[in-house]
Order: sequence, then structure tokens, then C-alpha cells
Amino acid sequence: MMKKTVFFAVFILGCLAAFSQKPQNIKWLTVNEAQQLQQKEQKKIFIDVYTDWCGWCKKMDANTFNHPVISKLLTKYYHCVKLDAENGDTIYFSNQKFFKMDTQKRTPNEFAVNLLNGKMSYPTTVYLDENFQSLGPIPGYLEPQMMEKILIFFGENHYKTTEWKVFEKNFKGEIIVEEHGY
Repeated sequence: MMKKTVFFAVFILGCLAAFSQKPQNIKWLTVNEAQQLQQKEQKKIFIDVYTDWCGWCKKMDANTFNHPVISKLLTKYYHCVKLDAENGDTIYFSNQKFFKMDTQKRTPNEFAVNLLNGKMSYPTTVYLDENFQSLGPIPGYLEPQMMEKILIFFGENHYKTTEWKVFEKNFKGEIIVEEHGY
């Protein structure tokens, strides 16, 4: 009986410790806010291109962006933008205006089309360097362990000296994948 009580107490303490490690809140910005902030503090730009009807986008919000390692890396290396690809507002970026391409409900904004090179897939994460030059769009839902690799690859400038395949092969991250998830 004593062993069960001790085991139960340890289990409860472990659960409380796990739940107390809340992820850092990511400060999501608009495109305009990110450009303004970039003038004060140079970082890379991370853009989460999503739509309000996309189930995988919602899953990535809940699972990936809420992971404490992911939120820490995003906060450390990037100004983070949430971009609804079907946003009807005019977007000003690098002295250009971008409009919604049509009045239809699921028509993308020209800015999203530009970022995704015309390959409209949601979610897609887009990485820009400090000068707003594209490092590339990465389409699809990303599990935390894959996003961790990508965030460090671009955030720590490994992309300048190392091929992705070499980096990925040698990468040792904080997120450990177990049989039951992460």
C-alpha cells in the first residue's frame, strides 16, 4: 500500500510540473507591425499563412505553436506574423500594395500568393531574412520536432553554410519524440 501511495504522489507531482511549464506566448503581429518592429530590432520574419476554414492550421496552432520549445525559438529569432491568406485588407509590404484578388470568399490576397509562389497550400510557414528576402515557404502541417529543426536552421543562419540534409542528419534538438507523441 505504501508503494502505491508513493507512486501516486510522484505521479501527481510530475503531472503538476508538466502542466506548470506553460509555453511562452508568441506575440503575433500584422505584416505592418512586423515591418515597423524590424526598424527597431532586426530579426528574421516568420509568417504563418493560414485560413479560417483550415483544420490543419488549427491543429498547428494548438499542437505546434503551443509547444514551449517552439514558442521560445519563435520569440528568440523571429518577428512572428499571422496572415489569413484570404484577408480582404490591402497589405503594404516593401513599398508595394497587395489586394484580395477577387470578391469571392475563398480567394487569396495577392500578398499570400506572392509569399507562396502561387502554390496555395494551408498551412504554410514562410521565412524571410532581416532584409525581407524570402528564405522559402514550407507547406503543410509541421509537428513540433520538425519545426524546431527549421526554426534553428534559419534562425541561427545554418542555411548560409550547411545544406539542409546535412543539418537535419546531425541535428540534436530539445524536443524528444516518444511513441505516444512528444
